Amino acid sequence: MTTGIELTPAAPAPVSTAPDRPRRIVSIGECMIEMADRGSGTMTMAYAGDTLNTAVYLARLNGPALAVDYVTALGDDPYSDAMLAFWRQEGIGTDWVARLPGQLPGLYLIRTDERGERSFYYYRSAAPARSLFDLPETVDLLDHLADADMVHFSGITLSILSYPARDRLAEALEKLRRGGTRIVFDGNYRPSLWPSADVARRVVSRFLAFVDLALPSADDEELLFGDKSCEAVANRMHGLGVEEVLVKHGAEGCYISQGDLRVHVPVGEQVTPVDTTGAGDSFNAGYLSGRLAGRTPEEAARIGGRLAATVIRHRGAIIPRDAMGDLMGCLA
Repeated sequence: MTTGIELTPAAPAPVSTAPDRPRRIVSIGECMIEMADRGSGTMTMAYAGDTLNTAVYLARLNGPALAVDYVTALGDDPYSDAMLAFWRQEGIGTDWVARLPGQLPGLYLIRTDERGERSFYYYRSAAPARSLFDLPETVDLLDHLADADMVHFSGITLSILSYPARDRLAEALEKLRRGGTRIVFDGNYRPSLWPSADVARRVVSRFLAFVDLALPSADDEELLFGDKSCEAVANRMHGLGVEEVLVKHGAEGCYISQGDLRVHVPVGEQVTPVDTTGAGDSFNAGYLSGRLAGRTPEEAARIGGRLAATVIRHRGAIIPRDAMGDLMGCLA
């Protein structure tokens, strides 16, 4: 991952914003109870989820210069209360989080091997986030997207939604995009969350038609669509209407395709990971922050790489704030 870049003052943001408010990004998805297996029967608990991880790092990088909101559904239990308290402490807006009585958040277990690679085991079939955009309490959450400069969601977000809820989200995103909101999508394919690969391909391809900026991972796209190169991923997504594509490729760096730009951005210093959980999510936060701050795609990718390199040196998807050093508020 890239380290040691110089953070120069940001150019004006490429999106229009009212002069009396900060730029605003809304992430949609699910936060779960994370139980990490530390061996010898020891587990540590945290709260995480792909879009939530990105939201946390967006808030940390930008401070008050960027309003970050999270749209999801939780229960009315103590763990849901603790999640909300944690998000507020991180500066994430929680006004549009639905609370569903009698329900509990999803849970997942992580096992990490000697190379820092992780395996996930999910317990989430009845999680409240699966009711997003289905119940009266959650359909109205779509109204919260109206004045966002960016809306961010993922393949995991899509996997937990019902078919009617996907239709409602698609309609909302299409309308938002016509109104100038940039729609951001991270493929984040998890086979165990889908009834079949064919269903996942059809759903993801449908939603790519509403996306302006895609942040896929090469491994996920090869597994789901059979793409053998970053270029193939970008070309397929451009064909579906995506303007800007950044393909994350682990230790190989990333590939950016936008307009006439076709560039591979290599990693800087090679980092031996302790835990790769949250690497892609944090990279997304760095890249989106850079683009919102007016940086070029290459500059934004280096910010994302530097943050991801920091994250994988620590255990857990969301690392301690003091571990981020001068990255904290660097784009404020």
